[in-house]
Amino acid sequence: MTSQPGPAHLPDVASPTPSGGSPLVRLVHAVEGWRAADALADVLARVSSPVTGSRPLRELLQGRGAGHAIHPPMTDLPVGLWTSAVVLDLLGGEGSREAARRLLGVGLLTAVPTAATGFAEWHDTTNPERRVGVAHALLNTAALALLGTSYAARTRDRHRTGVATALAGMGVATASAFLGGHLATARKVGTRDTAFDRDGVGPTLTRPVPPAPIASSRSDDPVTD
Repeated sequence: MTSQPGPAHLPDVASPTPSGGSPLVRLVHAVEGWRAADALADVLARVSSPVTGSRPLRELLQGRGAGHAIHPPMTDLPVGLWTSAVVLDLLGGEGSREAARRLLGVGLLTAVPTAATGFAEWHDTTNPERRVGVAHALLNTAALALLGTSYAARTRDRHRTGVATALAGMGVATASAFLGGHLATARKVGTRDTAFDRDGVGPTLTRPVPPAPIASSRSDDPVTD
């Protein structure tokens, strides 16, 4: 299995050059240049070390044997369950409240292995992708907090609070999914079997190495006659 991008493939670019007229493009470029995320990345690396520290476990979570990363399809589980719960909230009526609560709870459970596969992919990234991954993780954490609050509210028969926090959580999760899509589609983050490298079909992403500073020919020493 190989990983794209990774430290051996893409050098660190601390401040990507903004391009494109779309506000979303400019927003993502700003996230890629978010230097404060570097300190948070160190914290996330320590938190995720039980998952990423073991190479065999990390490779399993990256999709060894599947041929490519399993994180993208894994995200369908919690997102699909939470979406179904919200649809029942909006259209199912009072009789569907218990079903919506159960769907929400199962979604929270499936989010745990999904997050583990995400950390396994993030482990092999470098900047600016690493910074986007930090923002992706922070938004996912906020979404889980809101959806967990929704589940807790429902167990206490506070249905309206549960619906409101679930809708808010899905909104945050959607923003996080946009960043995840950027990583997978625009930045080609994702492990894959080396067979896809050999046949020339697999996705590639290259970035030029930032040029070294040109030494100035001027001398700061005083000129004497």
